[in-house]
Amino acid sequence: MLESFDKNYEVCNCLKVTVDDIENAVLNHGVKSLRDLQDKTHAGTECRHCLMVEGDFGKVKKNIYCKDVLGEIING
Repeated sequence: MLESFDKNYEVCNCLKVTVDDIENAVLNHGVKSLRDLQDKTHAGTECRHCLMVEGDFGKVKKNIYCKDVLGEIING
């Protein structure tokens, strides 16, 4: 699924965290969980709608979530 998104696609619109930012956090900064990702990038710390589909209570649903990106990068 991740290959469908440009590396500059904003997963977290509040803080402008992109797919590339998440990939960098995993590959270069040891991020292994959503908590680690929040600590490193601050993604999902504002409205929290971008973390996972279960927490997306926004009017416009996200196309991809931090949890999805993180899982794909970690699990290959």
